Amino acid sequence: MISTIVDPCMVLALLLNFYILGVSRLRTVIVVVAVQGVLLGLMYPIVHQGFLPQSGGLTTLSPLSLLRLVLLTAAIVGIKGILIPKLLFQAVLLADIRSTLSSVIGFVPSVLLGGIGAGAALVFAQTLPQPEGHTMHLLIPAALATVLSGFVMLVTRREALGQVLGYIVMENGIFIFGLLLIEAVPLLVEFGVVLDLFVGVFVMGIIVNHVSRAFPEASTEHLRTLRE
Repeated sequence: MISTIVDPCMVLALLLNFYILGVSRLRTVIVVVAVQGVLLGLMYPIVHQGFLPQSGGLTTLSPLSLLRLVLLTAAIVGIKGILIPKLLFQAVLLADIRSTLSSVIGFVPSVLLGGIGAGAALVFAQTLPQPEGHTMHLLIPAALATVLSGFVMLVTRREALGQVLGYIVMENGIFIFGLLLIEAVPLLVEFGVVLDLFVGVFVMGIIVNHVSRAFPEASTEHLRTLRE
């Protein structure tokens, strides 16, 4: 049963949400968010096969569909687990950002809000109509709780990178929703990859903005001074 794989992974994603909300060290938060992204990326091929009607495994896919599945999984894992964390670490170094995050309401209340949100998501998910066979999965509660955790980070963290990390967590929750709609809207996962790329562009904007303020007169015209 796919639930034997999906549900434990969703529980792990929820635990990572609590850890993210309760940690102040910036580098640790970046690593944990990356781990959560990789976990969700690896869930894509599992859920893709599990939610297809009369799925017989990867052997039932055509070579083109299998190649698309592998490439999308690699892109999701690469962007969430390698590219975005690398850009965030680069921003920390180049922009000389302090190594700790601060919260408007504190870290303990943030974790409590995350816990209340997770409980409310579990209750609310039971009232939603779901396709037959999907009611036992924790995908909907995990998606709602992850979006809420990201929102809490987004509105309570004072630092720009803390808010970026909150956006990434929110996007992870949206990605979990996308896993539910693979069969109905196959392009939704591709849209998730585009959102991840937007995060990368946003982080690069932070880096470039800092560099432009540090060197307001820097431009390519000044490279002429390097001529012999």
